[in-house]
Amino acid sequence: MNKKFILALLSVGVCCGLHAQQIRNMGFDTWSKTGGSWYPYAKEAPADQQVWDSANKGLSILGVNTTTPEYNHVAVPGKGKAAAKVVSKKVLWAFVAGNLFTGRFNKVVDLSGADMDFGVPFTGRPKSLSGYVHYQPKPINYVQKPYQHLKGTSDVGRIEVILTDWDGRKHIDTTKEPFVDGDKDPHVIGRAVLDLEGETDGYIPFEITFQYRNGKTPKYAFIFVTPSRYGASFTGGSGSTVYVDEFRFNY
Repeated sequence: MNKKFILALLSVGVCCGLHAQQIRNMGFDTWSKTGGSWYPYAKEAPADQQVWDSANKGLSILGVNTTTPEYNHVAVPGKGKAAAKVVSKKVLWAFVAGNLFTGRFNKVVDLSGADMDFGVPFTGRPKSLSGYVHYQPKPINYVQKPYQHLKGTSDVGRIEVILTDWDGRKHIDTTKEPFVDGDKDPHVIGRAVLDLEGETDGYIPFEITFQYRNGKTPKYAFIFVTPSRYGASFTGGSGSTVYVDEFRFNY
């Protein structure tokens, strides 16, 4: 092979990033339905391709899905295109914040909590996460300590990404410990956060920049999307909805 051609290939690799790593189904085009629950991966996908999850599995006994595919209202139309629709709802006596995250929802615990594994293997150091979001908040009508003062105010959504050096997925039982705290977790290498405040005029593009705390190479990426930022504390607005589409890491 011509040496100049080899050098050209190498220069393209350096320019465009041989390690410009993405995560499977960041465009949210692939979905399947099993036992009444929607999942953001193909029906026969092996375990290592089941990258995204939600609380749908825990709610399936009630016939409820808080995270579903959206085929009509998408940011980038085209054949086979879809987006993710995430809704907060009152389910029986409880407020359930909609969620979409990288990892695995295992089971409901004591009817008030969840057993989950957060994160997927990832070794990139992107500069930012971009995509499209359409947010439709409702007034907060369910509150728990310490957020009683938020009742009646507009719900706030969140898109958050943390890159970590966890040795494996982060196991969480929410009846014993809170969700991952991106501010305080000592294993966080980099973080990007977008708080959604106020309704958007349809889909809007966004780009959130990573703030890195050290020069380490990540091992896991945890992406979390919710229309109710304080949902882990059973606080939010029933009916708050966020649509997300076409996520991408930029290097």
